[in-house]
Amino acid sequence: MKVLTSVFLAGAAIAVSTGASAGTMEDVAGKGFIQCGVSQGLPGFSNPDESGNWTGIDVDLCRAVAAAVLGDASKVKFSPLSAKERFTALQSGEIDILSRNTTWTLVRDTALGLNFAGVNYYDGQGFMVRSDLGIKSALELDGASACVNIGTTTELNLSDYFRTNNMKLNPVVFEKADEVVAAYDAGRCDVYTTDQSGLAAQRQKLKDPGAHMLLPEIISKEPLGPVVRHGDDKWLDVVKWTLYAMIEAEELGVTSANVDKMKGSDNPGIRRLLGVEGDGGKNLGVSGDWAYNIVKQVGNYGESFDRYVGPKTPLALERGLNALWSDGGLQYAMPVR
Repeated sequence: MKVLTSVFLAGAAIAVSTGASAGTMEDVAGKGFIQCGVSQGLPGFSNPDESGNWTGIDVDLCRAVAAAVLGDASKVKFSPLSAKERFTALQSGEIDILSRNTTWTLVRDTALGLNFAGVNYYDGQGFMVRSDLGIKSALELDGASACVNIGTTTELNLSDYFRTNNMKLNPVVFEKADEVVAAYDAGRCDVYTTDQSGLAAQRQKLKDPGAHMLLPEIISKEPLGPVVRHGDDKWLDVVKWTLYAMIEAEELGVTSANVDKMKGSDNPGIRRLLGVEGDGGKNLGVSGDWAYNIVKQVGNYGESFDRYVGPKTPLALERGLNALWSDGGLQYAMPVR
């Protein structure tokens, strides 16, 4: 039985499950697909194309979990959720996993009946303004009106930054991300603030993207990653190790293009990852070729990054903190052994 209580978080009352039942793995196997909570449209992360097909690095994470658990990355259904709706949808069992540019924080990890399974994008909050305003720094925003999503860490960080720097703030809040973008584009506020990656993505939706610039300040740490219900360690393990498998595959040079050839490698690490040796799949409760299916059908972490948000995409994001640890970044897979 689930008991629901209420927690006040960043301006929104959220129902909290204090006794989430286990068995997501069995539920997924029974229905034959994963229900994945995503954004309502954030290019590069989770965004539907004109045919309604969802793409992005958050979408890839859900597809990778489906490949690991069901052997088929296409066995995913997507639920577009606002920032206000996302946690309740997960707590209630409406979705099996939340993969929606969501920041890992202490309150979310301890008070909402949720568990974060890792970080698939290290980010930080920034500001976007019209270039013709002549503003060069966020410290010049005293008295500015700022468009922001309600009930988010973004809203809290914004308030903290202005208070810390003794500046007056006029927040203009909306529930849905597209409402925030539309309001900023219509000139209803001076500045738009969200994660830096989000600013790069949402700028593509503006009438004249080139007329807007990102200010240099990064005012927060925003580790973004997949979230599952608390109390179901079996499912948490699968989601967590799916992300690690994608990162480890990149570390080992295993790609969707060479994964079949790599099954014949003499490298013990590659052989364990691809299920040629060891009991990794058995210990997770999935087939031995779980990680092979992930890489073959979805790709490694670097492939996903480059495909949707990398330098050759409209977002043109550098790897930065999301480079592998061996390249000076923070992406570091726990050993798949």
